[in-house]
Amino acid sequence: MQTQGIKKIVLAYSGGLDTSAIIPWLKENYGGCEVVAFVADIGQERGDLDGVEKKALQSGASECHVVDLREEFIRDYVYPVLQTGALYEGSYLLGTSMARPIIAKAQVELALKVGADALCHGATGKGNDQVRFETTYTALAPQLKVVAPWREWNLRSREALLDYLKVRNIPTTASLEKIYSRDENAWHISTEGGVLESPWNAPNKDCWVWTVDPLDAPDQPEQVAVTVEKGRVVAVNGETLSPYQCLAKLNDLGAKHGVGRIDIVENRLVGIKSRGCYETPGGTIMVKALRAVEQLVLDRDSFKWREQLGLEMSYVVYDGRWFAPLRKSLQASAESLAQDVNGDVVLQLYKGQVTALQKKSPNSLYSEAFATFGEDEVYDHRHAGGFIRLFSLSSRIRALNEKK
Repeated sequence: MQTQGIKKIVLAYSGGLDTSAIIPWLKENYGGCEVVAFVADIGQERGDLDGVEKKALQSGASECHVVDLREEFIRDYVYPVLQTGALYEGSYLLGTSMARPIIAKAQVELALKVGADALCHGATGKGNDQVRFETTYTALAPQLKVVAPWREWNLRSREALLDYLKVRNIPTTASLEKIYSRDENAWHISTEGGVLESPWNAPNKDCWVWTVDPLDAPDQPEQVAVTVEKGRVVAVNGETLSPYQCLAKLNDLGAKHGVGRIDIVENRLVGIKSRGCYETPGGTIMVKALRAVEQLVLDRDSFKWREQLGLEMSYVVYDGRWFAPLRKSLQASAESLAQDVNGDVVLQLYKGQVTALQKKSPNSLYSEAFATFGEDEVYDHRHAGGFIRLFSLSSRIRALNEKK
């Protein structure tokens, strides 16, 4: 533990049990340093932010800054990733991964503003978030020291943390009854722990927070119209909205119909497999809409390249390399492809499923005249013979050689 020269620390504070204990722990173990609490509003449940400043001050923080990052989060982090089509390991829509770099960036900005010597986060030594936070810190302010209490202290259980706060007369609403570990923002909510720690256990109803059980969802499907401009959702049901507002509206619609649930075992960056239930209702609808427009607009090679961009971007974002040159390069390529991804899609929401029913684009490469199975006057079937002969020429030569 290197405490020399640290007089003021900015802590990424949530108001939960861990960060409530971190504030007094820092003051006790870092020479009575000043602790400034930083809270990022990225669209988590409003109840999580009620009284958060009072909590931080009661825990010993000298100040508490709550910064509204909701619009910036969706506009500058979520939407760019959507343009690439990134899905980590084929299904995870990167809700936590996209949130960490914007939180860490805003935390760094506050630290520089208040003249802090160090940055602190509450991520454990088993997870991905420690990497995401500290990689951002290094990219933006390498001169600031980093404090990671979970890698230093001897508080190893929820009981120990509660006892630690009780001895110091620091109030907390946390209790031993908490079963699950959850992360929530405007894009998604994740649930880990409890019964989910065994992959043989099916998730209970209380493993899901936002979305209605698809079995209990309305028996009548609902349609929603989405407008896409340059690979970004700009309107819902004909109403032009900000990125955050589009997501909020689609979240409500999707959650009502049980849309956006996944239950996966993923490979963490640190080498551990973990299981989680993720709910991303509005995001799932957005992805379906964007892919539907891409099907009309992107030619075969462009679509293949976009798929490769998405695969690479999923690892870059998951691994916390948001501020690396590679991420910027991938993003520039995706933005170039997205210039013609404009159109309208009508989607059906029903019992956990999203289906694109109708789609159109002014840049569509789809031609009914060429694609028809009926009689047409634009396509000469005889031309296909020469194409196939050239396309299969290497196979023909190989077969002739083998006969020799």
